[in-house]
Amino acid sequence: MRKIYKSVPTVLSIAGSDPSGGAGIQADLKSASAFGVFAATAITAVTVQNTKGVWSVHPLPPQVVSSQIQAVLDDLSVHAIKIGMVYNEATVLSIVTALQKYSGPIIYDPVLISTSGHKLMSPDVLQTISQELIPRCTLITPNLHEAQLLSNSSINSVKDMEWVAKSLSEQYKTAFLIKGGHLNGMEMCDVLYYNHQFYHYASPKINSQNLHGTGCTLSSAIASTLSLKNPLEEAIRLAKDYVSQAIAEASDLNIGHGQGPLWHFFT
Repeated sequence: MRKIYKSVPTVLSIAGSDPSGGAGIQADLKSASAFGVFAATAITAVTVQNTKGVWSVHPLPPQVVSSQIQAVLDDLSVHAIKIGMVYNEATVLSIVTALQKYSGPIIYDPVLISTSGHKLMSPDVLQTISQELIPRCTLITPNLHEAQLLSNSSINSVKDMEWVAKSLSEQYKTAFLIKGGHLNGMEMCDVLYYNHQFYHYASPKINSQNLHGTGCTLSSAIASTLSLKNPLEEAIRLAKDYVSQAIAEASDLNIGHGQGPLWHFFT
């Protein structure tokens, strides 16, 4: 008989919707559920996409976004928040305002551009994100391209990742995890700068076409492991292990005709 828990941690995902189910809110729900935590959502935008690419983005009115967040926070005890795609300045400001009284951990995955090259935010929003949202967060999880945009620096090595992670962390007074999956070589390494220390998370690259939603899955997995009271560096390690296995388990899946999703429920 399945054990019934009286209380489980709750994670709130504030992100866009992916109708093909591999990324965004849908990936966050699967990731949180895989860790046994309860997932609530606030949708920022509806996208038209599938495994072959993103065709359009339709942001929800900012007041609708903030009202969703407020409805959740007014009722549920939220132990961690993950923020994904925020398309425009008004949405950023509405999220920041809605989270003013929230004191738990916030993980922000700065989704700036899709793998297929479609811009997932308006051109004017980066400055507002830098000034208003990033300093409010506990951890930022950019990939190499996003870290280069945020730092206005090129990244070609793990040493470059360290320098940028430290520079951004000191600038914004928060932790940065730079994801190194796009570096050349057969091993990938993510670099965390937190509490004046570097942490390295190295693993072999997995040969797979099914990588859609990897960043969404990682950030929501970190939010989930933080909600389970793990320290930040350990929460990231547990989330990284989960994502690596989800990628490996998905390597032979045939879902869609492009870059397929991870397999979130391998246990």
